[in-house]
Amino acid sequence: MAGPEMPDIPTGGKLVENIMHFARALRAAGLPIGPGKVLEALRAVETVGISNRNDFYWALHAVFVNRRDQREMFDQAFHVFWRNPRILERMMSLILPTLDIPEAVQGEELSRRIADALRIGAEGKSEEEREKEPEIEVDAVMTYSDREMLQKQDFEKMSLAEISDAKAAIKKMRLPIMDVPTRRFRPRSSGARLDMRATLRASLRSGPHGIELKRREYRTRRPPLVILCDISGSMSRYSRMLLHFMHAVTNDRDRVHTFLFGTRLTNVTRHLRHRDVDVALERVGEAVGDWAGGTRIGVCLSDFNRFWSRRVLGQGAVVIFISDGLDRDAGEGLAHEIERLHKSCRRLIWLNPLLRYDGFEPKSLGMRAILPHVDEFRPVHNLESLGALASALSREGPRRQEGVTRWLATMH
Repeated sequence: MAGPEMPDIPTGGKLVENIMHFARALRAAGLPIGPGKVLEALRAVETVGISNRNDFYWALHAVFVNRRDQREMFDQAFHVFWRNPRILERMMSLILPTLDIPEAVQGEELSRRIADALRIGAEGKSEEEREKEPEIEVDAVMTYSDREMLQKQDFEKMSLAEISDAKAAIKKMRLPIMDVPTRRFRPRSSGARLDMRATLRASLRSGPHGIELKRREYRTRRPPLVILCDISGSMSRYSRMLLHFMHAVTNDRDRVHTFLFGTRLTNVTRHLRHRDVDVALERVGEAVGDWAGGTRIGVCLSDFNRFWSRRVLGQGAVVIFISDGLDRDAGEGLAHEIERLHKSCRRLIWLNPLLRYDGFEPKSLGMRAILPHVDEFRPVHNLESLGALASALSREGPRRQEGVTRWLATMH
């Protein structure tokens, strides 16, 4: 089958190369862009023409931007890339007419991720050039290690390279939840319970000369893990990194159920089970339609309690609730739903990125409704906090309300 034809754009200039370079920069910044979208962008530019800057902007925007949270990144990348004097001089001298380029806004703060992505093509070196460079040895005694800095770096402030390193570290994480006894038994010579059925069967085989007592004990198994993650606009920068954590956990153990919520609840468990994290996150993005929007925590928890709790909260499930507690409905109905969720699970852990601030206080109505019904309250903003969560789940947790009561006591 023949592949898609290239758009009929003049080949004597550099516009095609510049659009491809711009697409690579966006991909490096985190946008899901492949060769197919580059071809679509070239067709779009061919259709709208290149005489008007706004038309050129929206043609590329229509192709490269799929979600609301990608708009700001695209806008910053576009204005940085296409206002470069060297690129503009080439385009104007080769195929483009004069463009009406507005003066850059003074004092505009560009994200580190965009700056790093655009620097890849301009300052990158080939592997052969890197091999020819002499290797420099640095004495690292009495210095702060990069790994330790990465552990404490906030997800929101990470550069592109740091995000890549953090994703690689998250991929290696494991969540060793402590085994809990079930209602089923297994044979054990030193078990505390006498197994009368096995004892009688053994006596029939051995005859009346002696009866060997058989014993048993409860089977142990890791409880189900249910993750409820907020993907609203205030949580988008953290939820995208936490999705990599959820993917690692889902592919490391059985009975993991993941739900994302903003204005509605979406079950993404099936999508995260794909071994390839890029494919998994792409499918999640297609399934979730309310990314980076508002938050209706009470409505979403109500849907979970009505349609999913009996399916996934059996056998003493552990629930990880990830949210900043900011609710568009001002906590309406939230207290009742979070209390019902708390009573249905073995352990309810609330992860809140706002807890990283020393002066944090639960002032919003949503936070006040949630806090009395959780067993643990933890921050989640860097690799160190995720490691602390894994360590906490590998041991017996505090009794219900004990951990939160202790935390509230330190506040006052």
